[in-house]
Amino acid sequence: MIICVASGKGGTGKTTIATNLAAALGEGVQYIDCDVEEPNGHLFLKPQIEYRETVSIPVPKVDLAKCDFCKKCADFCQFNALAVLGKNVLVFPELCHSCGGCMLVCPQEAISETGREVGIWEKGNGIGEVEFIHGHLRIGEAQAVPLIERVKKEIKPEKTAIVDAPPGTSCPVIATLKGADFVVLVTEPTPFGLHDLKLAVGVTRILNLPMGVVVNRADLGDKGVFDYCAEEGIPILMAIPFGRDIAEHYAHGELLVKDKKWREQFLGLFEKIKENIGREK
Repeated sequence: MIICVASGKGGTGKTTIATNLAAALGEGVQYIDCDVEEPNGHLFLKPQIEYRETVSIPVPKVDLAKCDFCKKCADFCQFNALAVLGKNVLVFPELCHSCGGCMLVCPQEAISETGREVGIWEKGNGIGEVEFIHGHLRIGEAQAVPLIERVKKEIKPEKTAIVDAPPGTSCPVIATLKGADFVVLVTEPTPFGLHDLKLAVGVTRILNLPMGVVVNRADLGDKGVFDYCAEEGIPILMAIPFGRDIAEHYAHGELLVKDKKWREQFLGLFEKIKENIGREK
């Protein structure tokens, strides 16, 4: 089972939900942090990293001795990753989307591929024998999707995977949600939270994925989120109050499930997820 924990905006408590759910389930569970631009699940699960690998994507390399400067490669590229200027070809690796089309259209076979590093991914074991995997995007890198896709290749079908998605509704989120069995959308009961929840719900419905909502800091703000979920038929799986004890755990990088009452609640959250998957099927 692949459970993605997502949110329409940052700061809703998405990682809190994902890490605590993974720790509550314990052995036989993978925690996959796909928020590669700012991964922070390691602060709570405290893994011992056992493996690290660099992730690269292919970008064009031009052999000027073979090139006749016909400009077919530059004309083909929709992202302006190549420019032909007189008797020179400029390559802009950061703009390349690694489609390989420039190699195919080159009549002189003057273009080959070389690797460009986009980040690293690491794995190890965290609290509760949770298998921990995350990616770190290289600083300044704009393309997170290749790294996310590489991280997701580590998902094992025989295990339950809790996937921590990036915030928002952009391409990295779509790449993370693809292939999920269920999406947990974390929000807060404010006008901003409701606005961004609606965007996240729209994306999840386009991908035709079953979903439920966790409302964090549920006793603050207004009832807009609750009314919206009722109108749209979206189940509210869990409501977490705004409490000092929760804030203290978070400030110290501690998991809520170290307390028995919270462990039971997160195990209950998992049971509700399974129930709603069954209804969708």
